[in-house]
Amino acid sequence: ESDAGDYTCVCGDKQSTASLAVHALPVLFKEELKNEEVQEGASVSLRCELTKAAPVQWKVGSKVLKASDKYQMRQPGTTAELFIHDLEVEDA
Repeated sequence: ESDAGDYTCVCGDKQSTASLAVHALPVLFKEELKNEEVQEGASVSLRCELTKAAPVQWKVGSKVLKASDKYQMRQPGTTAELFIHDLEVEDA
């Protein structure tokens, strides 16, 4: 999208200008989340990969998760990761 704009070809005192529009592709899941089974007290990492870098939001049910000692979020490039520490039965 940042390549959109007016481009001009100049030759001496003559010029030709064209406008370039770039339509963004939708963000899709390249690799989806996988089901996990983990022991109580352990930690788990949930990971998905997108087709391009975009902001993500992590939820459990309808509750939006915030970074804390229990929940850690990372997003290097197109990979989104959620780390859940000290798992309890209620975290299922």
